[in-house]
Amino acid sequence: MLQPTTDRRYKIVDFAGLPGIECPCGTARRAFAAVNDFPATVHQTEISLDARAHYHKRMTEVYYILECGPEAQMQLDGELVPLAPGRAIMIRPGVRHRAIGRMKVLVIVAPKFDPSDEWFD
Repeated sequence: MLQPTTDRRYKIVDFAGLPGIECPCGTARRAFAAVNDFPATVHQTEISLDARAHYHKRMTEVYYILECGPEAQMQLDGELVPLAPGRAIMIRPGVRHRAIGRMKVLVIVAPKFDPSDEWFD
């Protein structure tokens, strides 16, 4: 069992212990949002089959593919890009994007994730 790290200079998060939050991609477990001196958040996200295309005006996201099937793709400004475990994609502000196919990804978001910066056409 991991011990709380409230009084230490480092933080440890067990994603299994974080609540799942519905998002346009599926279900996200978001870490480090409350760490004031860390400029990003880290999400473990289960992508659903009905992920919605969206974009951000301020946030940059890096998707690191943990698990996916051979049919998995990312739609980036209308272009389809094949995915595989171990691949990473940096998505800058303004890029319309959605994941296609079931997958588990690690998403690093900078600056910190802000739900008011999710935009849909």
